[in-house]
Amino acid sequence: MLLWLGLTAGVLGIIGAVVWRRFTAELRMHRGRVSRGSRVVPSRFGQIEFATIGHGAPVLIVHGAGGGFDQGLAAAGRLTDAGYQLVAPSRFGYLRSSSPDDPSPEHQADAFAELLDALQIPSIVVVGMSAGALSALQFAVRHADRCRSLTVIVPAAAAVMRGQGPLPEQGPITKAILEYVTTSDFLWWLGMKLAPARMIRFVLATDPAVVAAANPAERQRALDTLWNILPLSARSHGLLNDARFVSTSQAIAVEKITAPTLVASLEDDFYRTLAPARTIAAAIPGARLLTYPTGGHAFIGREADLFAEVEAFISQYQPTETIAAGV
Repeated sequence: MLLWLGLTAGVLGIIGAVVWRRFTAELRMHRGRVSRGSRVVPSRFGQIEFATIGHGAPVLIVHGAGGGFDQGLAAAGRLTDAGYQLVAPSRFGYLRSSSPDDPSPEHQADAFAELLDALQIPSIVVVGMSAGALSALQFAVRHADRCRSLTVIVPAAAAVMRGQGPLPEQGPITKAILEYVTTSDFLWWLGMKLAPARMIRFVLATDPAVVAAANPAERQRALDTLWNILPLSARSHGLLNDARFVSTSQAIAVEKITAPTLVASLEDDFYRTLAPARTIAAAIPGARLLTYPTGGHAFIGREADLFAEVEAFISQYQPTETIAAGV
């Protein structure tokens, strides 16, 4: 019996060592991935990390929960093919961006304005996605003269839905993820290895069956979105900020937005962004609402159509400014 227990412990130890070695190698790769290609500028809120790709008229890309500059670039990369230069900041608490004492969407919007000052961009087209919609909306409210147009995609914006009950991201599974996993790169990695379909359902808020039925590129995009949240520990402050603000009722004066606005959502988004999207579109004068029946929060199978619509929309409001050389 003792020999059997010893052999079992030895085998488990070897398996554990192999698993840990694999995890540390993949985490090292992800840390290296986000350590390149971005810069930081100072602001009154601390440092702001950002990256740019492409050439042409600049577009401010405001990433969603679990993101950073890398998520913003990946999510809106199709716009570079249309001749735009993406300006993708990491929001408060993500990667190398500071998390101030008050990381509110209002302050995040003001930080965007300071970033534009540093880049010598007087005004810009804005695209906000998921939890990033809150600060994108606030930018359009607080810095109306600098917002040429506003696009919000799958807005995780319970803040504009007074009286709405808790969103699915407040459920027990996601609460557990937020409380116990946001600082654990290993648990996130293990979840992706052992239960990718559940991660797609409960984190990406998309039906795994929709992903399975999509073309190979879209299936890979769904998985990449989740894998690229690593290193999670470098995004934990931002995730906790988002968990707070997307579920807290706030007064966002969306009816005061004067920028031309496009709002997009999907009927089967498990984060229920369709209702906030409708509210936003109805409140902003002249706003257009774009919806799809399927695709989930990650708009799987709809990316090409969606960004064709976005490109056609923002092309009407192209700025002529380019990012100042050497900034």
